[in-house]
Amino acid sequence: MKQPIKTIKERLFDPAFNDQAYLQALQADERAGVQKLLQQYEKQRVKHQLLQKKYEEMMRFEDEAFQQGARFIAGLDEVGRGPLAGPVVSAAVILPKECQILGLNDSKQLSAKKREELFIEIQNKAVAVGIGVVSPEEIDRINIYQASRLAMKEALIDLAVKPEYLLIDAMTIDTEIPQQSLIKGDARSISIAAASIIAKVYRDNLMKDFHEVYPFYGFDQNAGYGTKVHLEGLAAHGICPIHRKTFAPVKQYL
Repeated sequence: MKQPIKTIKERLFDPAFNDQAYLQALQADERAGVQKLLQQYEKQRVKHQLLQKKYEEMMRFEDEAFQQGARFIAGLDEVGRGPLAGPVVSAAVILPKECQILGLNDSKQLSAKKREELFIEIQNKAVAVGIGVVSPEEIDRINIYQASRLAMKEALIDLAVKPEYLLIDAMTIDTEIPQQSLIKGDARSISIAAASIIAKVYRDNLMKDFHEVYPFYGFDQNAGYGTKVHLEGLAAHGICPIHRKTFAPVKQYL
């Protein structure tokens, strides 16, 4: 007696499934529903293989550091350089050596839903996660580049475990810890990609909270970037306390 299609689907898409004899038996099943499931399974298998290959490629810098004797490697990244409002946020993430989080990438390349899923998975699997937040007032005082570096140093200090090696996205910071700066590091290193996702989701959630206090600028949708809604809000209501006063076009409303 043939298995119900629902039962076949549950078995095929169980993450632990690995039964080649069962797959061969299904290929002989002439039911259209079964053949459709096999096509979906194959598509998912190929996607999984590509994600694994990408992950292995993005482990290159971590692997080199592990081979040199480092046990705890922190990836650092920041988000929020370009917005007209809100803080700049950095994250530092130390992942275990034997860790696999498929789908890690530059946070800007991921959907909001995928970022949220990975944010939770990173928090659950990381050895340590640190956050650094630098206010708009401090950004205005020391400039956005220095504020980004400061946020990274704060994220590093916030780590519960001291790293022995740093991988940083396109920047260097003042520390005695050996470090490597990687251009487009958030798409080349799993540790930096993880930091990118943590920082992005954390900052987006902060801006959603600010939207409740300052509802005229669409911060829940634009995270402080200069969208049409944001610029219209500035024109109609002027600036609010989290605007960066040294940024054009904010300074024209001072």
